[in-house]
Amino acid sequence: MKKKLISAVLCAVMTASLVAGCGLSGGTSASSSEPAAEPAAEAAEPAAEGDAAAAPAASGDVITLTMAEVNPLENTVCGAMDLKFKEEVEKLSGGQIQIDLQGGGVLGVEADILDGMLGGTGTVDICRISAFALTSYGTKKSVLLSLPYTFADRNHYWNFANSELGQEFLNESEELGLGVKGLYFGEEGFRHFFTVADKPISSPDDMKNMKIRVSNDPIMTEMVKSLGATPSPVSMSEIYSSMQNGTIDGAEQPTVNYAGNSFQEVGPNLTLDGHTLGAMMTIITDNAWNKLTEEQQGWILEAGKTASDYCREVSEQKENEVLEQLKADGINVIEITDKTAWQAACKPIADEYATGDLATVYQALLDLAK
Repeated sequence: MKKKLISAVLCAVMTASLVAGCGLSGGTSASSSEPAAEPAAEAAEPAAEGDAAAAPAASGDVITLTMAEVNPLENTVCGAMDLKFKEEVEKLSGGQIQIDLQGGGVLGVEADILDGMLGGTGTVDICRISAFALTSYGTKKSVLLSLPYTFADRNHYWNFANSELGQEFLNESEELGLGVKGLYFGEEGFRHFFTVADKPISSPDDMKNMKIRVSNDPIMTEMVKSLGATPSPVSMSEIYSSMQNGTIDGAEQPTVNYAGNSFQEVGPNLTLDGHTLGAMMTIITDNAWNKLTEEQQGWILEAGKTASDYCREVSEQKENEVLEQLKADGINVIEITDKTAWQAACKPIADEYATGDLATVYQALLDLAK
């Protein structure tokens, strides 16, 4: 009877994944968050009660935890953070815990990995995800991290990440019984607009009637509309050619990604408006966490703190290096020192999403800029 129950639950999870799991890596959507949340939460219960919830391992046992990363490990901020976490866990544990870090998306795209982790398949134990990815599975607070012009600067974000409020965001998935626990935050820099040669952007007025590519995400789409432009559903792989042939006038990416994809060749105007920060979160399944002793869990948390601090250092350093090189290469880097008009244009988006109890949480988040 127990096997039949587990099979039924797993079938429900797979069905929900096919319906709502697509496109998560490009952003979250309000329409898909509700149907995905219930099956994922239901799948976590049998895993917690069944054989997978084994007793903590003895301190002398060697435990291998599989960690997934959808991006390459080399020459990426997220890869550097993952590698630091692996190094610290293995050092602190004296080899008791080994992290089998698989990068480059070899274990699947973010949506598939999350479906498996929340469904209790046991393939992936730890994963670095977009900080607001779990909104498609029922979390509420993390959507606030994707609202445009929320973070005044990097210090503001890290004030949040290292605060009690940040810990509340990390704890939300565990409190909802989704089957995963948040470990630590990271970031890969602010996202900025870049445009074709004859259409530089210095203010929202300059964006009127432009066609701007953004990810298939309701908040990002609303942001572009609020700034007067038309959102264009072009895939990431088509940005370069679409700007080259005039299908779109611009797009947006973190600075390092902008340069890494050679977008400056077709979009030589880079407007540093910093509309969204590329916030990241690393999570672990309840099954994996519960197999660890209290001491081992402490090592994981300590390693996470070290990796998070390292990410802050590496991300800012890498972005500064890239910006200096872009300026030296003659790219038109447009600094936005006053974001008042940009924030005013996008305020209705925050008013729409930060409502009810979330309004208080969002205000607390904004106050951490002080």
